[in-house]
Amino acid sequence: MTLTKAMIVEAIAKQNGFTKKKSVEVVETMLELIKKSLELGEDVLVSGFGRFCFKEKKARKGRNPATGDSLMLAPRKIVTFKCSGRLRDKINTEI
Repeated sequence: MTLTKAMIVEAIAKQNGFTKKKSVEVVETMLELIKKSLELGEDVLVSGFGRFCFKEKKARKGRNPATGDSLMLAPRKIVTFKCSGRLRDKINTEI
């Protein structure tokens, strides 16, 4: 099952006694802060959860898998996620 933004809003409302409207504001504000930092090329560290890393990829040679033709892939910016050791341990703990 996928955790959606609506599910996060609902959980925040229940666990903190917020209204749904206030919970939406909290989630949207947090996501906007993360987006703005990444747009500026900054990494985002959430202690105990992980790090969203901004990376720039250089232009490189690629291949169209449908035709086999070679082509140059343009440089681009990507975001990667590296989970914290604590989260990794929780994920890998046997039930």
